[in-house]
Order: sequence, then structure tokens, then C-alpha cells
Amino acid sequence: MNPHPTMTAASTGAAAPAARLRWRHLLADYGIVLAFIVLCIALSVADENFLSWGNWVNILRQTSINGILAIGMTYVILTKGIDLSVGSLLAVSGIVAASLVTGETAHTPMLGIAAGLAVGAALGAVNGGLIAGLSVAPFVVTLGMLSVARGLTFIYNDGMPIAALSPGFRSIGQGMAAGIPVPVIILAATFFVFWFVLKYTTFGRAVYAVGGNEKSAKTSGINTARVTFFVYVISGALSALAGLILAARTTSALPQAGVAYELDAIAAVVIGGTSLSGGVGTLTGTLVGALIIGVINNGLDLLGVSSYYQQVIKGAIIVAAVLLDVSRKKQA
Repeated sequence: MNPHPTMTAASTGAAAPAARLRWRHLLADYGIVLAFIVLCIALSVADENFLSWGNWVNILRQTSINGILAIGMTYVILTKGIDLSVGSLLAVSGIVAASLVTGETAHTPMLGIAAGLAVGAALGAVNGGLIAGLSVAPFVVTLGMLSVARGLTFIYNDGMPIAALSPGFRSIGQGMAAGIPVPVIILAATFFVFWFVLKYTTFGRAVYAVGGNEKSAKTSGINTARVTFFVYVISGALSALAGLILAARTTSALPQAGVAYELDAIAAVVIGGTSLSGGVGTLTGTLVGALIIGVINNGLDLLGVSSYYQQVIKGAIIVAAVLLDVSRKKQA
């Protein structure tokens, strides 16, 4: 016989909310991974070719470009910003690099790569300068750059694609190392570098601080304008890197490359748990979000779903992820 029934009931009542809180934290931390696993199981049941190694090599190779874009986008969104210009920066950087590694006067691939990265970083610096220095809204600045960079891409080669890229340059998009596509290796290296910066450096902590509360960050001595400037430089440089890989993989640089790629990058970031309000998110979540987008694209292709319906599905996923983010903030 229990001598203290009231105490037992009280302790049981207190344990229930604690258990619910633990489950809520577990879902917040690992829900995206669980969703990825469930999605893979569902698609493997729907199509027997989904789990083949050849198909996964294809998924990883396709995901590498969006994954690199999404890494840069994560830095931007963590500071409560947005970068709508990444697709256009991808295109202009790719076509500049391609122009230096084609034809009889082709330069060394490293020169083309360096030139492409420099173009992306420079245009990202223009975005960052206007946003951080003149306090112009990120949406307005990057929307303008989306148009400017796309126009520069068409002007650069009179709207014509650049083909016949040198074998050395093509290797960054088509090469394999130990059975792994080179673009996947580049994505992994990029992820590790920027994950380390975000998690273990002063700059990474400043990125979170600026997005969490810019006024408090400024009061604590953080140069918020400099942090904001550099996240757009990072986004521009990574957009360029993605553009180089895309041009190398397709063996030509197209002026219309990268159209609407910003939507997939934003989707990967938001699905991965980064808050559009800034200050909350991880690159690990973003990587899983990019993989989910890649798996969805691949799975729908295997199932023969029209590209029109794919756009509807991805749009619905973005909205659902934003609603989930809003719900999490209300419960916090």
C-alpha cells in the first residue's frame, strides 16, 4: 500500500510534461534525419532501382551543386538575410571560367577556376557592401543582382553557350576518385570547412549572434556590418564554385544556367531547420535538407512524375517547412 499517493500522482504528473519535452527536443534534433530515412524507404519500395549504387552516385552528383549553394545560403539566412542572386552568380561565374579553358588558347584549368571564383566573390561583395554599408534590404539588393548578373552572363558571350572545355577543367564535374564523383568530394570538403568555421570560430559565433539579435551583438563589440558583408562574399564564392562544377559536368557553360536554383537552395536550408528569422540552424541540417531535395527530384523522375508537378511538390515542401519553423518558435 502506497503511504504517499498524492506525492506519487504529483511526480507522475510532473514526469509526463518532461517526457513530452524530451520527445519534442528529439524530434527537433533528429526529425529531419528520420524524414530522410522514411522518404528513402518509401521510394525504395516504389522503385527497385532507387537503392542501386549507380542511382545513388547520380543523386549525390546532382545534390553536390545545390548542397554547395545551400551552404552559402545558410550563412546568409543565419544573419536574417536572403540571397536571391545565387543562380545568376552561378551562371556568370561559370561562363567566365569556361571562356578561359576552351579552344586553342585554353589556359590552365586553375586560372579558369580562380577567375570564376573571383567573379562570384566580387559580385557577392557588391551585395554585401550594399546591404551592410548602406542598410538596403537584402531582398531588394539580391533581387537586383539576380537581374544584373543574368544580364552580364548574356552580354559576356552574346547569349551563346561556351563549349569544348578542356579535359582538366571538365574533371571537376565529371571525374571520379576511388569510385566517388569529384563533385561529391568537393561538396564534402566545402561542408567540412564551413561547418568548422561556423561551429568553432569567432566568426561563426558572430554569424549566430548577428542573426539572433543584431543590436545585442553590436553592443557586445561584434562588427555586425563586417559579418554581414562577408556572409554575402561567402555566398557569392560558393555560388561560383557550384557554377564551375555545373559547367564542367555539362561540358558547356550556358547563359541560362542556374535559373531558379535559389529556390532549391532556400528549400534545402529551411527544410534543414534553419530559421528564416535568423540565429538558429546548422549546416548538418542543411546538408540533409539538400539530400532530401535531391532524393525527391530523383524519386519523382524514376516514377515518371512530370516536372510541372515536381515544382508544385517542392513548393508545398517549402511552405510546410516554414510553417513548421513558425510552430517551433511559438512553442519556444
